[in-house]
Amino acid sequence: MSDETGNNGATLDGRGSLERLLLAHLTEQRRSRRWYIFFRFLGLLLLLILLWWLVFKGDDLVATGPHTALIELQGEIGGENGMAADALIAALNSAFGSRHTRGVVMRINSPGGSPVQAGQVYDEIRRMRTQYPRIPFYVVVDDLCASGGYYVAAAADRIYVDKASLVGSIGVLMDGFGFPEAMKKLGVERRLLTAGEHKGFLDPFAPIDPDELNHAKAMLQEIHQQFIHAVRQGRGKRLKETPNMFSGLIWNGTRSIDLGLADALGSLDYVAREVIKAKDIVDYTPQESLTDRLARRIGTAIGERLRPWSEGQTRLH
Repeated sequence: MSDETGNNGATLDGRGSLERLLLAHLTEQRRSRRWYIFFRFLGLLLLLILLWWLVFKGDDLVATGPHTALIELQGEIGGENGMAADALIAALNSAFGSRHTRGVVMRINSPGGSPVQAGQVYDEIRRMRTQYPRIPFYVVVDDLCASGGYYVAAAADRIYVDKASLVGSIGVLMDGFGFPEAMKKLGVERRLLTAGEHKGFLDPFAPIDPDELNHAKAMLQEIHQQFIHAVRQGRGKRLKETPNMFSGLIWNGTRSIDLGLADALGSLDYVAREVIKAKDIVDYTPQESLTDRLARRIGTAIGERLRPWSEGQTRLH
């Protein structure tokens, strides 16, 4: 009996030890899991803080001292593959808003584009110059600063060009094609149903309507006058107007200085080093993500589908 009792006691002690061992193991697992969750949460919190800092204080990481803020305007303003006004305006706000910025330079190489978006950028530049009167805004022209590109440039304190830069083209155009005779020869019948007498405005598949043509010309004249007013407002007394200055002609850099369309010869490095006195250059040019580009293209495609054939696209080119 005593042997059996002793064996039972040993068995119970063994079970108790095993249970305590399992319980300790489970406790340790729970403790490890809690630490694992804590460190993951801490890592996520640090990541969010870093992202916030990059978004709102990123310029402090990029530049630790006084610098020249650069914004590149390359290519068409607006359009499917061009630079959108919203992106340029966001870059202007970041550049002027940095406490390290000593001057802002927009380097332009553009044939023009949307008069609406060029006007929006022009207005924002003038607003920034009023809000930050101690931060100068300059334009440096590379190869081309024409039409809508010059519309934007006219808002600058000074415009610097190369002697061979092309500057000007102060005009507005609306282009398209007409196919009525070709359709007759091909025996194709145009079936366009509209509600509104001029909803098929300047339909390329129908003979041109004189009233619609006159209306389009008057509309272009109004936009042209807005462009001229912006140039006169921006350039002021520096402008030496000639009969063909606002005719859409273009001039080289040297001649543009003579006409008051530009101020002096100079490159980006020259302006940063000698004019702004801050040789370090920080690029604030907006970098469009793949998602933004795709969304903009989808929006443009939908707009093209909804726009009637008759509506030409007004451009500052």
